[in-house]
Amino acid sequence: MTESLRGAVLMVGAMAGFAIEDALIKGLSGVFAPAQIIWMLGLGGAAAFALWLFATGQGLWSAHYLRPKVLMRSGCEMTGTCFFVSALALVPLSLASAVIQATPLVVAMGAALFLGAAVGWRRWAAISVGFAGVLLIVRPGTTEFDPAVLLAVAGMLGLAARDLITRTMPGIVSGARLSLHAFAALVPAGLVLQTAMDAPLRMPDAAQFTILACCVAVGMLAYLSIVAATRVGDISVVSSFRYSRMVFALIVGATVFDERPDAATIVGMAIVVAAGLYTLIREARLRTAGLD
Repeated sequence: MTESLRGAVLMVGAMAGFAIEDALIKGLSGVFAPAQIIWMLGLGGAAAFALWLFATGQGLWSAHYLRPKVLMRSGCEMTGTCFFVSALALVPLSLASAVIQATPLVVAMGAALFLGAAVGWRRWAAISVGFAGVLLIVRPGTTEFDPAVLLAVAGMLGLAARDLITRTMPGIVSGARLSLHAFAALVPAGLVLQTAMDAPLRMPDAAQFTILACCVAVGMLAYLSIVAATRVGDISVVSSFRYSRMVFALIVGATVFDERPDAATIVGMAIVVAAGLYTLIREARLRTAGLD
């Protein structure tokens, strides 16, 4: 197996894991308020990464946690996660997943506008086409428009901001420590949101606790897989397999939640994926060539 093929397999596995995690979260939303799901996932994720750091001999605390960029990154991840989990509770899984696929497009645009990255006319054209695909999915101003889908859009923007901030950070904090920091931030955020919305607190039974544990485990395995995937093979090839998440979301949505996206949504998904693929591949190739 070549390095690129191994990276692609790891990336596809990670995307399958994230799709399963989204489905488990959506399933839990029928029992728990989104705010409670947020802080329970934060608590479980923080505990899992704390155990990982302990097992690998890394300390749990780092003075870098208090650096402004680390705090901003965790704040953006917290905001994006809160909105996206809320969206999963209210809109179809395939629709929320389609919106989140626009994240690389927003990151590319943000890098050009705020980080001074050079983006040629081809990538600007791809970004514009991709956003047209998002509009086709969301369809504002039409009878098919569901205001709840804006939660997914807000979640996507928060996660894109997280990725932009991550690009500006030197490699002084490991990915596991950043994840611990971000998951820990979800706990107070979810509790405050639950209190503010006066959402009922429900104690999970054995079956629901098992689902929560599976959700955390699958999410962590997906995270470790995507980290491993980005370290092997041709990055332009490996990164393109990020969009397999959309395929898994469509399969899970259809088989588990009986979702049937209409033709316009399918076309919009295809446009977003195609534009994102082009942007990712071209950016990686130009970086390898030492150009913009």
